[in-house]
Amino acid sequence: MPARQGRLRHPSGPGSGRPDFLDATFPGDGRPARRPRRIAAHDEEYVVTSPASTLAFVESPVQLLNVLEWAHAQGIRPDTAGPAEVLLDGVPGQPPAGRGPGDEGSDPVPFGGLSIVILPPTDPMSRGQLRRVAAIARDEGFTVCWREARGGSLAPLKALASLLGQVRRARRIVIGDPFSRFVQLLLLRAGAKDLVVVDDGTATMEFIAQLGRGERLRRWHRSAAGGLGRARELLFAPVSGNARRRLTPRGEGRVEVFTSMPVAALPGMTLRVNDFGWTRARFGPPRLTKGTDLVGTSLVETGVVDADRYQDAVVRLCRAHGATRYFAHRRESAEKLRRLSEVTGLEIVRPDLPLELIARRGPVGRTIVSFPSTVVHTLPYALQGTGVTVAVCDIDPRWLTGSASPRAQSFLAGVTDTARDVRRLAIAAG
Repeated sequence: MPARQGRLRHPSGPGSGRPDFLDATFPGDGRPARRPRRIAAHDEEYVVTSPASTLAFVESPVQLLNVLEWAHAQGIRPDTAGPAEVLLDGVPGQPPAGRGPGDEGSDPVPFGGLSIVILPPTDPMSRGQLRRVAAIARDEGFTVCWREARGGSLAPLKALASLLGQVRRARRIVIGDPFSRFVQLLLLRAGAKDLVVVDDGTATMEFIAQLGRGERLRRWHRSAAGGLGRARELLFAPVSGNARRRLTPRGEGRVEVFTSMPVAALPGMTLRVNDFGWTRARFGPPRLTKGTDLVGTSLVETGVVDADRYQDAVVRLCRAHGATRYFAHRRESAEKLRRLSEVTGLEIVRPDLPLELIARRGPVGRTIVSFPSTVVHTLPYALQGTGVTVAVCDIDPRWLTGSASPRAQSFLAGVTDTARDVRRLAIAAG
């Protein structure tokens, strides 16, 4: 492939000099994001005092997007998303004695009142994407609350104290990351009998598998902890055990999983398919380019894949498929991306929204090539009917680092093997 001058394109976001996500507009919308009622001058955190019967906790842009998808699938519209004056055409009938709105067997709409709490990570790219998806959520009419639970020894305690009242009152809790220790702490005080887990990408597959085997909840790419890490796990074990019990379907209470991943429901669990209906209705269809787009992965940053092997694979994919753009994962390091740009001539794009929204808005290549990741499951839904082909390249076992989890190869192979409506590519290794 002839060498091209690589470019690093970084849309408005971290490093753009515009830290306030509330001023963002989005192509095709023509509408500015709505402002919250009160904003702290020193940060993005803002306060919402109105009660909500459904409380959602998210820690990543993809989780927040999937809460919006869940709300759309549930029929929770902006006019039921928050407190508002409702004028009835007539006098409604009274519910049977002993039952009220939201009781078992009643219409789920009274569960409306959705409040979304963002517990942001510390890395700038994730925070930037979260700000922009939060702006879209507010523009849709939903209540969004930003809570800093990291970045200092007192931050988790302050966030817990500010949320406990809402957690106790909520009748339904939506969780974006069941592996999150902070969310597991909140579940200790939750009175809700209805729990919903929305997709956190391929981690959902491991969550269901661990729950079914009765194992403690642990991220698949984590190696066995030793020393201080092991001591912390033992100390936190009662909290994690409580979360596992709460999320395991039992006689009373309901557990729902809303996912695009190919998982089977456990006995007593409700499984609903996330087909990205809101994304398809809200954005696009996209304009298509003649080239091929590559989707980056953070497997190098998580210590699963060797950096040099990964770079070689990207070079080979570029040569084989004529790729022109590389959509970076939000956790990929700047140094790694700089090297890829120099070696391949690819245009490196740092998306300011989850890739499902970026691709749906376009422009996007007629072919999108990815390594095993969440997008090989979500993009076929989001790009349904657009003519875009999603292709996946397996991870060669020789690329794995010595510190990779023993389960890494089987897990990544499973991500690829279960993907629907994608084209399988030969391993890009020489």
